[in-house]
Amino acid sequence: MKIILIAACCVPFLAGQPADNTQLKQVIIFGRHAVRTPNAGNTVLNNFSALPYPNFAVPGIAVITPNGQINETNLGAYFRLWLTQEKLLTGNDATDNASVYFRADGVPLILDTAQAFAAGLLPSAAVTIHSTTSSDPLFHPVDAGVAALDEQMAVAAVNGRLGGNPQALATAYAPELALARSVLFNYPIGTTPAPATPAGKVDITAAPITVTAGSSALPVNLGGLQNIAIALDPFIMEYTDGMADSDVGWGRLNAGSISQVYRLYDRVLDLEFRTPYLARVQNSNLASHIVQSMVQAATGNTMTGALGTSSYKAIVLTASNFNISGFASLLGLDWLVPGYQPDVAAPGGALVFELRQSQTTGEYLVRTVYITQTMDQLRNRTPLTLTAPPAIAPVFVPGCSTLNATFDCPLDSFVQMVRRTIDPRSIDLSN
Repeated sequence: MKIILIAACCVPFLAGQPADNTQLKQVIIFGRHAVRTPNAGNTVLNNFSALPYPNFAVPGIAVITPNGQINETNLGAYFRLWLTQEKLLTGNDATDNASVYFRADGVPLILDTAQAFAAGLLPSAAVTIHSTTSSDPLFHPVDAGVAALDEQMAVAAVNGRLGGNPQALATAYAPELALARSVLFNYPIGTTPAPATPAGKVDITAAPITVTAGSSALPVNLGGLQNIAIALDPFIMEYTDGMADSDVGWGRLNAGSISQVYRLYDRVLDLEFRTPYLARVQNSNLASHIVQSMVQAATGNTMTGALGTSSYKAIVLTASNFNISGFASLLGLDWLVPGYQPDVAAPGGALVFELRQSQTTGEYLVRTVYITQTMDQLRNRTPLTLTAPPAIAPVFVPGCSTLNATFDCPLDSFVQMVRRTIDPRSIDLSN
């Protein structure tokens, strides 16, 4: 009853907020790559299923699809409309190009995503996407030698979240495992007894779940959960890429059931990247650079570790859901948008940090939102406008958000919170 009363009292409070009197001074857009082909080839995936996985429109592993490019350009076009309305951009691409900084993880999928987004944001400009062929310290600080990962601590930190019994996840996620097995082996969910594993196939839902040392890419090895994530990942890509219904989980999945079975995939990401120890080691450097960039934009003073110069009004960072999930965990950020499970870093979705200035007091504020196309907007390649936008969720930032409808943080409080949170041993001071 108390929860109901609290919720009821907060609704009119939030709805009654005064009109926004802030001006957008800078925006940092931290987005995931677009819809892609699976992370494993069909020669691997077909070992896990009774029927062969469908082919995407383009060959290759982890390659952006043509529809993925269209959707990412649609998203960039929406940001163009919004940022022009906010008067952060002028709408003149030649002018605006000088005030937008693009940085992407240097793998083809992510570079192609950044280019597709830029084609919507600045359609007539020849943009420069900053990247490196070696490990980018923003997105891969351990591989870049900026941060050090203690493998034993990583294993202990994940095991500690599971009560020292990783196999208990099989019970906690029994409905999702049952649904996954029924889809993979092509029988109705709830069939009793469940059919035997087809000859020559591997039942990934029965593999033991363990926690052992992993790699810099996947900090811990979760045993059977690793192959589950690989096998389930294609389903959301099939749906959002617009495949025929008969090809989405072999006709056994829709948007709702994909979201349900995807809880297993999300749990893998949660353990690998949202575990606090891992999030701190892997994301402190990025958080430090983002804060320095905001301070530089607010003060006009050159800040060591900022991304570019104070003239940049928009900073667009493109990486993977691994990066976004870990970064969100570091700062304690949560969101929920229609059609997805909580905290899902959806294809193309982005955490957006708005540096705003009060026109009344001159105070600088940080407003955080999560923006993503819904699964059906992606599936239908829906054009986005200010009146038909993507899904947008305001994000509360623990330790600094105020009680208004947009959860604004005073910039000073945001900076102090981030600097308290990050690991100073895991950052560099390169611009």
